[in-house]
Amino acid sequence: MSAIAKIRLAVTLVIVLAAVVGIAAAWKSVMGASKKEYPTVRVKRGNLEQKVYTAGELRPARTSTLMAPSVSGTLQIVTLRKTGERVQEGDVVIEFDPSEQEYNLEQARSELLQAEQEITRSKAEAAVAQSQDKVSILQAKFAVRRAELEVSRNELVGAIDAKKNLLSLEEAKRRYAQLEEDAKSRIATQQAAIAVLEERRNRARLNMQVAQKNIMNMSLKSPISGLVALKENPDASGGVFFTGMTMPEYRAGDLVMPGRTIADILEVEQMEILGKVSENDRGNIKPGQPVEIRVDALPGKTFSGKVKSVAGMASRGGFFGASGAERKFDATFELDKLSAEIRPGVSAQVVIVGDTIRDALYLPRQAVFEKEGKPVAYVRAGAGFEPREVQVKHRTESQIALEGLNEGDEVSLVNPEAPLAQPGKALPAAGGPGAPGGAGPGGVGGGRSGPTGPAGPGPRGGGPR
Repeated sequence: MSAIAKIRLAVTLVIVLAAVVGIAAAWKSVMGASKKEYPTVRVKRGNLEQKVYTAGELRPARTSTLMAPSVSGTLQIVTLRKTGERVQEGDVVIEFDPSEQEYNLEQARSELLQAEQEITRSKAEAAVAQSQDKVSILQAKFAVRRAELEVSRNELVGAIDAKKNLLSLEEAKRRYAQLEEDAKSRIATQQAAIAVLEERRNRARLNMQVAQKNIMNMSLKSPISGLVALKENPDASGGVFFTGMTMPEYRAGDLVMPGRTIADILEVEQMEILGKVSENDRGNIKPGQPVEIRVDALPGKTFSGKVKSVAGMASRGGFFGASGAERKFDATFELDKLSAEIRPGVSAQVVIVGDTIRDALYLPRQAVFEKEGKPVAYVRAGAGFEPREVQVKHRTESQIALEGLNEGDEVSLVNPEAPLAQPGKALPAAGGPGAPGGAGPGGVGGGRSGPTGPAGPGPRGGGPR
């Protein structure tokens, strides 16, 4: 065999070997992909406790607001209690400078006295004028009578004297009628002048009463017993404001606009917790259910309470919240027994203890998906998985009680039909991602589990992965 033939043979062998190795690698890759495994969990039967987890803030059940009185001008704080100070019903909490209102009171009192004096003088003058008018009218009436007597003698006197008597009678009657008309007009004018003075007196009396009331309002008293919580002074910045700016609380010497809220009185003898629950857990909550409360400021202590109320309408969140965000319902919880260590404003964790679902088949929430609008679970069938429709009966924080499967069925925690084995569209979770009960990768929230069954692969879960 020549050297060229040997070289050709060697090259051919190398090419064949390379092709064989490539085919083997491809086959191995295909076989490996076909045998890819997904995390699974088995259907279990047992009891499920319907516990709902939420967080909230302690607040007093009753709050009374103290506002600056509605008076003309600017008010100045003289004294006020401090935040956190305990007051009793009727105690003075805030005092304003009453000097301006005291000046208004003295001015109104002076105007009232002046108006009363003018009314007295006007009435006296009117009485004198009316008496004079009566005398003048009586004299004019006598003059008319004398003229009538003179006219009755006209047959006994000459024509000229008779004519004079008639003219005198006409003049006497005219003057009599004029005096009566003037007297009536003068009475009406005097009454109008007195009415104006009386209106001035009433206005002065009203101003005096308002000033007296304003002086009383310069001291704001607490309508209930509780703790003082001063408000921030929005006028402290002089009209300059930017996002994140912190305003100081009101203090002695501050100028306050009328109607401003100065402080709240918190009735700490009755406390409640305001929180939110998801729309999926709303059906598991009703007033009167027992709750367990853990206050963040008091680690290691648990308080008992109950559900006070649950809102009938969901809130969508803030103005900038996503339009597709999960709806939340406001829920209020009350403590069975109040501790002196609890103060308003602190955060608390609430566990709502619901009814126990007995002898139920259940899976982690992330093992149930939605396909064509129906809940399905992917059950092991030979070397793969097949979708099987299920009926969801109850939901807890991390588990779903269902029908349509058998105890012991092996179910995939990942949607095997999704591209590249990515998580499919799971059923809505009770919480958001990363929150207790929020959706972990590929499923429906598994943040916490009930007392039975594994937790899902959520941020705080410990289930199969």
